[in-house]
Amino acid sequence: NKFCLKFLKQQCFPLVIFICRFSLLLLNLEEYYFEQHTKVMCSLKICSKSIIFEPDEKIQPIIKVNCPIWSFENLLSKQQNIIAPYKTERLNRASHLDKLGDQAAMITAILQSRLARTSFDKNRFQNVSETLHMECEAEMVTPLVTNPGHVCITDANLYFQPLNGYPKPVVHIMMHNVRRIYKRRHGLMPLGLEVFCTENDLCSDIYLKFYNSQDRDELYFYIATYLENHITEQTAESYMLQWQRGHISNYQYLLHLNNLADRSCNDLSQYPVFPWIIADYSSSELDLTKPETFRDLSKPVGALNKERLERLLTRYREMPEPKFMYGSHYSSPGYVLFYLVRVAPEYMLCLQNGKFDHADRTFNSIAETWKNCLDGATDFKELIPEFYENDSSFLVNSLKLDLGKRQGGKMVEHVELPSWALDPDDFLQKSQNALESQYVSEHLHEWIDLVFGYKQKGSEAIAAHNVFHPLTYEGGVDLNSIMDPNEKVALLTQILEFGQTPKQLFTTPHPRRIIPKFKSLSRTSSHNVSIAESPVSPNEESFEDLTEESITLAWNNIALSSCLILPGDTTVISSSWDNHIYFYSVAFGRRQDTLMGHDDAVSKICWHDNRLYSASWDSTVKVWHCVPAEVLGTKRHHFELLAELEHDVSVNTIHLNAANAMLVSGTKEGTISIWDVTTATMLHQLSCHSGTVYDAAFSPDSRHLLSTGEDGCFKVIDVQTGMLISSMASEQPQRCFKWDGHTVLSGSQSGELLVWDLLAGKFIERIKGHTGAVTCMWMNEQCSSIITGGEDKQIMFWKPQY
Repeated sequence: NKFCLKFLKQQCFPLVIFICRFSLLLLNLEEYYFEQHTKVMCSLKICSKSIIFEPDEKIQPIIKVNCPIWSFENLLSKQQNIIAPYKTERLNRASHLDKLGDQAAMITAILQSRLARTSFDKNRFQNVSETLHMECEAEMVTPLVTNPGHVCITDANLYFQPLNGYPKPVVHIMMHNVRRIYKRRHGLMPLGLEVFCTENDLCSDIYLKFYNSQDRDELYFYIATYLENHITEQTAESYMLQWQRGHISNYQYLLHLNNLADRSCNDLSQYPVFPWIIADYSSSELDLTKPETFRDLSKPVGALNKERLERLLTRYREMPEPKFMYGSHYSSPGYVLFYLVRVAPEYMLCLQNGKFDHADRTFNSIAETWKNCLDGATDFKELIPEFYENDSSFLVNSLKLDLGKRQGGKMVEHVELPSWALDPDDFLQKSQNALESQYVSEHLHEWIDLVFGYKQKGSEAIAAHNVFHPLTYEGGVDLNSIMDPNEKVALLTQILEFGQTPKQLFTTPHPRRIIPKFKSLSRTSSHNVSIAESPVSPNEESFEDLTEESITLAWNNIALSSCLILPGDTTVISSSWDNHIYFYSVAFGRRQDTLMGHDDAVSKICWHDNRLYSASWDSTVKVWHCVPAEVLGTKRHHFELLAELEHDVSVNTIHLNAANAMLVSGTKEGTISIWDVTTATMLHQLSCHSGTVYDAAFSPDSRHLLSTGEDGCFKVIDVQTGMLISSMASEQPQRCFKWDGHTVLSGSQSGELLVWDLLAGKFIERIKGHTGAVTCMWMNEQCSSIITGGEDKQIMFWKPQY
């Protein structure tokens, strides 16, 4: 090793000396590692711009010689076997290619020549019976590094074989493990493909960059064809609907949007971007119930400080075309490594030519960083997903890195936390709580509009003060149209280092999240009314003069099965196990009319547009046209039978969807049927429960169906396909419920009301209600009034408490 060093210095070659073991991060940016030759006491690694000597003895330094054929760089070194800024020695330079374009062209020619002389080693197949679909050349992408090699896909596996055999001879992914695939922009070109074997993880299993889009698209086709039989492809709209209904968290939704918008942990120029959420870093306690605790999500970071924004707008108005408001981006490789320097120091050293940033510009304090983003003239950065995950190591200098001394003389160590955080783990937990808070759930769509949506570009972006440099946007420059290779390399370098705006996913305003309606319930006042065959005197107290009691029904000791209030809130309709449907005046508390429409107990009623839908144990669902008495000017209502939906067994429950085009019915044998109301035809018939179906209802968007039964289970069904999506068991049967697609309010066998979080699969509140089973429940469209009826022959009025 000493001889090599002496010889190379005599040849005036620039040297880089490292004591840590070999890594691709020791190469220059855009440099390739080609091959290795093992020699006595060391190995020789041939790279596109250098030669690296790695001694067998780990205590000896690695020597990197910058090759004179392509490029000469400064001599750098790592001392004392620790991660630290490189030591620089300057040596005389030999003749070399000065222009970046010429260097790139020569390296590309050498690389393609080496790839053409090799092919994928079929002996690496996991099984001799595998069928080869395609083979091509590509590069595996990791942060700041691309590694060339050969890609091979069979009917069972995806393989990548690095040209240099580093870090291992073959990367292997089983096709049946693949869960998600994304086409990617890499270097502003449609050449990337990223493969995930998990549903919600941040990092992928492999990121490949191809040399032409045809190879990329062909490989994508093979994987997508395989996945068609296993997994439904998710779009931005499908994730949006899942988020709206609360099936995925705010964090998961942002993660999916980043993936769909070409953001990847393997590409620091397009690293996933997450918003600043908390604006209070000075209080001793973090209060997530106060709006002022949170950042205004309707504005980009650059517009949060009104005074700074005015200065930026003044410059913007005076600027020639193309205009932009902000001279730096909200996400770039430098910003990502600013946050991650303590856990990824080698990436920082690679990006910054072997140096850490100045101590006063290092990530020192959460509060200071937020303040600089509010006040700094050129600092508009957002956060990275690590701020909302569970690994706090990026906040701690556990590697004991020498990050320098600040102007006040204090060494840079751990990141200073706000006073409301007990420790780094507590900081992350409270950040997660903030991200999932009700305030953020109500406003997150505003930030999505800025970063991924319709306020990202054009006149809406200008109005929202959300305009960045044109080169940061997809389609901002066509690299294929630039013929000068030196100009192309320089422009690409500028774009990659400056940062890139995510791919636009939405071109119309993003909808709000559906916030759970049932945070808690309180019973309102009510009035004792005896419902008898004789009318009640008009001058007696009405339902509007409600007391602390509940409404008592005396129908020959027969329990109530269903009830609802007609539009206008003047008439209550109720059904009972005595085959009848009753109409009551709210104003006078007396019966107006009776419909005997079935041969057995009436189990459930629904109403829409003067149509009454009634289900019965006589195995039918009947559709009635009903004209109220007050409309006719008579004493009785007019009923006309329009349709009759036949079942094989007793029908226990029915529900109409929001568009009133579909009806679901549930039977005593556990069968669910979905009907087209307009044609009176059955769309699906499914065996869902092992006993009676107690209740069933469509989600607000009619895409899903929730049912509950005698077996004590909640079951969610996809309406279009009839497939079971999920099942959740309760400790006792739930007799009836209302839901908003995410949160469920149910009435139990014991008489309690329970509030359920379907996403978490558990109940979140228990409310004392009836003394017998809750048999029916009604809620108005505004979710402001709820009525429950039970086997105790009582009607209870409830008000949600928000």
